[in-house]
Amino acid sequence: MNKNTTRTSSLSFNGGIGSSSILVIFVILCLVSFAALSIVSANADYKLSTKVLERTTAYCLASNQAETMLAQLDLTLQSIYENSSSEEEYFEQAGHSKSFAVPLSELQSLEISVVIEYPLKDGDTFYRLTSWQVVTTGELEYKGTLNVIK
Repeated sequence: MNKNTTRTSSLSFNGGIGSSSILVIFVILCLVSFAALSIVSANADYKLSTKVLERTTAYCLASNQAETMLAQLDLTLQSIYENSSSEEEYFEQAGHSKSFAVPLSELQSLEISVVIEYPLKDGDTFYRLTSWQVVTTGELEYKGTLNVIK
């Protein structure tokens, strides 16, 4: 009887090498899948940041060009103001409003509109900016469906 009790108390669970190997394989698979997801996510972020950089650069260039056009308009209006004898003559030469567009891309442009003003005292502006906006000028063409599982 004494021998039977020692046998049952010495029995223990022996997992052996199999369970630790399965655990290591599972951890490696998890790490590989997370690494693949990280690479895909980093690639998508890179492509998006490249597009944003191109768009921001195009907008800044168009904005600089529009500012140059406004500066030229300001000089022109100042010249017209100095050479005109009345408000009516000023508006006959300058007009009442101006607008122009600067292309950003094939599909978009920066449109600027101003209302010409007659300065009543020194320091008044020659125009008032009424619109400064990016407008879609072309039509988007979709080339089909998204590339999903075929």
